[in-house]
Amino acid sequence: MSVEFHVKCREAYQLLADAHNDEIEKKNPERIEQNYNPETIKWSRTTGPNGVYERYPAQNETPEATPDYKGLLADLNVHKGRLQRAGLFYWLFTDGVTIGRKPSKK
Repeated sequence: MSVEFHVKCREAYQLLADAHNDEIEKKNPERIEQNYNPETIKWSRTTGPNGVYERYPAQNETPEATPDYKGLLADLNVHKGRLQRAGLFYWLFTDGVTIGRKPSKK
């Protein structure tokens, strides 16, 4: 089997896991302990290979360690770098400090 096959399988499994997590969170909202407000973060609008998105911090900047940023970062780490909240998809960049967000496709 080719590497491409394994990559596609991994992506399919990740989509399934994300769908299951979304359902669990919808049915058990008390399970989510969100103690941060992502709207207080100073998002920077930019364009990447997949279109327009927001990121924090902006390119070539260092993030401020605000409680809201640290809370979102911790939540992303718990969810393996990807999560959906309030109609937005959040992801953690490979550098481990930059966060991206865009509207969910659902």
